[in-house]
Amino acid sequence: MKTKKPGKNRKRQANAPLHKKQKMVAAHLSETLRKRYGKRSLSVRKDDLVKIMRGRDKGKEGKIERVDLKKSKIFIVGIKNKKNDGSEKVRPIDPSKVLILELDLADKERIKKIERGIK
Repeated sequence: MKTKKPGKNRKRQANAPLHKKQKMVAAHLSETLRKRYGKRSLSVRKDDLVKIMRGRDKGKEGKIERVDLKKSKIFIVGIKNKKNDGSEKVRPIDPSKVLILELDLADKERIKKIERGIK
């Protein structure tokens, strides 16, 4: 049975094995992709085109540069933080705050996984 305590849930999420964290790094699909594949959300991957839906960069679009499973964050090309010394650093974003606009279908295994749900 799952607990209702937020601290225990955060601990369970932080200490989860990587194969379970992969499911936690998921985002909603756009309306067109949702109709095409019959799914509401999918795990994000490198080279997917996403749109930021929350935060100070709301409305911006970009390709995913990398996915950090250990911290459950994604990094999008062009979304950066300016540091005090003037340099820039790519800013991590929570995957639940983005919308997938275009999927990277270079991986055949991903295509099989997506098509499993199509009726």
